[in-house]
Amino acid sequence: MGEPEAGSEFAIRAAAAAGPMADTQYILPNDIGVSSLDCREAFRLLSPTERLYAHHLSRAAWYGGLAVLLQTSPEAPYIYALLSRLFRAQDPDQLRQHALAEGLTEEEYQAFLVYAAGVYSNMGNYKSFGDTKFVPNLPKEKLERVILGSKAAQQHPEEVRGLWQTCGELMFSLESRLRHLGLGKEGITTYFSGNCTMEDAKLAQDFLDSQNLSAYNTRLFKEVDQDGKPHYEVRLASVLGTEPSLDTEMTSKLKSYEFQGSDFRVTRGDYAPILQKVVEHLEKAKTYAANSHQEQMLAQYIESFTQGSIEAHKKGSRFWIQDKGPIVESYIGFIESYRDPFGSRGEFEGFVAMVNKAMSAKFEWLVASAEQLLKELPWPPAFEKDKFLTPDFTSLDVLTFAGSGIPAGINIPNYDDLRQTEGFKNVSLGNVLAVAYATQREKLTFLEEDDKDLYIRWKGPSFDVQVGLHELLGHGSGKLFVQDEKGAFNFDQETVINPETGEQIQSWYRSGETWDSKFSTIASSYEECRAESVGLYLCLNPQVLEIFGFEGADAEDVIYVNWLNMVRAGLLALEFYTPEATSWRQKRMTIRLIILSSALKKAKTTTTTNQTNKQNGRTDKRTEIQRRQTIRSIGKKKRKKANPRIQVLKSTGDVAGGRALYEGYAAVTDAPPECFLSLRDTVLLRKESRKLIVQPNTRLEGSEVQLLEYEASAAGLIQSFSERFPEDGPELEEILTQLASADARFWKRPCEAPSGQA
Repeated sequence: MGEPEAGSEFAIRAAAAAGPMADTQYILPNDIGVSSLDCREAFRLLSPTERLYAHHLSRAAWYGGLAVLLQTSPEAPYIYALLSRLFRAQDPDQLRQHALAEGLTEEEYQAFLVYAAGVYSNMGNYKSFGDTKFVPNLPKEKLERVILGSKAAQQHPEEVRGLWQTCGELMFSLESRLRHLGLGKEGITTYFSGNCTMEDAKLAQDFLDSQNLSAYNTRLFKEVDQDGKPHYEVRLASVLGTEPSLDTEMTSKLKSYEFQGSDFRVTRGDYAPILQKVVEHLEKAKTYAANSHQEQMLAQYIESFTQGSIEAHKKGSRFWIQDKGPIVESYIGFIESYRDPFGSRGEFEGFVAMVNKAMSAKFEWLVASAEQLLKELPWPPAFEKDKFLTPDFTSLDVLTFAGSGIPAGINIPNYDDLRQTEGFKNVSLGNVLAVAYATQREKLTFLEEDDKDLYIRWKGPSFDVQVGLHELLGHGSGKLFVQDEKGAFNFDQETVINPETGEQIQSWYRSGETWDSKFSTIASSYEECRAESVGLYLCLNPQVLEIFGFEGADAEDVIYVNWLNMVRAGLLALEFYTPEATSWRQKRMTIRLIILSSALKKAKTTTTTNQTNKQNGRTDKRTEIQRRQTIRSIGKKKRKKANPRIQVLKSTGDVAGGRALYEGYAAVTDAPPECFLSLRDTVLLRKESRKLIVQPNTRLEGSEVQLLEYEASAAGLIQSFSERFPEDGPELEEILTQLASADARFWKRPCEAPSGQA
């Protein structure tokens, strides 16, 4: 194994910052919830060929998911490699005996298991939801004794000691810049070299737009020469690097450019050995594809990952859209841009899932009603797509979801040009919803006692409705006004009027511009806000509720709990705001606060009251909705006014207007009546960590695929990862540490950088 250099720059810069034990914001509690995904019945119903297809897609996803470690923090690959070595040599029970003998208490050892499970679950040492660092909740000296005295250290002393010396200090460090993911002084990110700023990110985006290159599969590295001139490397993710290859649409892009006084160089080969393993299993999956759409989809994905081509991934996504109603559903690539501080680069993810036929039938009914329901949306017809492209919408039981976290629902692909002209797919992840959103009454916060039982009963059903509307009619609605490369417009400049100004359309998207590239840092959360607002508005429609089987009093309860959940989520979102940096650590939570802020500011749809907690004497907060009287009247009226504004700003590409609206409602101050900063203190006192989810493995035994399941515990989650790569675990750890070491110089501080670099 490639041994990391002892006392590397990462460890040196963190050493001074490793201080006393962290506060609760930066640890995972010992009693954190852990649940296992149940897909046994759905997997049992697969044919042998379908199981083989799902197996190889899962292997491709798990291999690709390792790239997330390299997309998160400089130390994450080393931490992963160290933990994997420990638990391959000794399982959690065996290591426990050694830890207790080294002087750890049961609580301290459990804290270590929870930390390790958290690293595996988040694919790094930063929370996937909130982008906050988490550290082991035990003394560093004790953990060091456990690691250096472990069986793994006895078998490979130099490698284990080298890993610990490289990542041990950073594992515990809570130096201010290392507490959160971010760009420049705001945090740490490995999407950009450590000396990049938001201005560099904007310049790089302008360069990419000028060359019609997508940022989705890139990272940006900056070096400054002795004359102070910046030189940028835009590195594409691909199997191929500098070696000669056949001419493709990518090879002509691989060269140096002069752009706005700076040098840019487009290269490729990022994550190459990892993507090679992804490609190998996609090739094997092709053998078991059910139809030509799947074969062509996989062929284009292979081309994309081999060449570094987003255009090839788009072609694959076209075939994916055309593959209607597959028994085994999947998607893989550099997909979501939430964790890129600039909002343009995609984190690797891959999922494999099987159809849940009962819930899918309800979604099919919703799809059949979509064109009629779209007419109910409160913006002019000119701002809606010319033709609704009927999508697939299925409820799936997840077999594999590789990446930093597991969502409840997905609307993909994220490519605007495909969504506008060729369509998309919606999926609701049923078995994820079943475990992630299960609620215990005693852990419910910020609700009136009278609402708690109602909330527990109807949260799941109401969330099914909201997810369905959010994904299908939220993300699936709305038109972007575009001028193509020939100067032609996709809207009538003479007749289309902006309802907000009463004037003709003054702004639009020009050739090469996309929603992500124009709205950058707010693009993903603004779009999520738009989709959530559509869901809140349309859940009041009796036809929608009938589709999901709710009428009368039950329908009213579903509406109430859906709105109540959204308002409560806005309060809980304050946990993810950082006052010191006046920034949000989780873009999705920004939208919850925006919706709450809108409700509190514009009408008495909600009221917030103070109460004293009898157990500890602290002040609690209760957010109530004045139920029957206001949701259908005031609440609907407010959404009817707000939703068109949100859509119009998106359609016209009005970045300034969109930012002003977004930032106005996302502001967190102590100004009355909201007093959000004070509310945040209370939220932090009552916060509960998100659950960790244990996923199964598949194993090929002869020609048959077996499903391996694990217990719902930190130890079970660790075991699932210990058994995930039985053939090549040590090789993967070497690959990860070598890739991390090759780029280590990009995260040195200026004072540590060699002469001529910054």
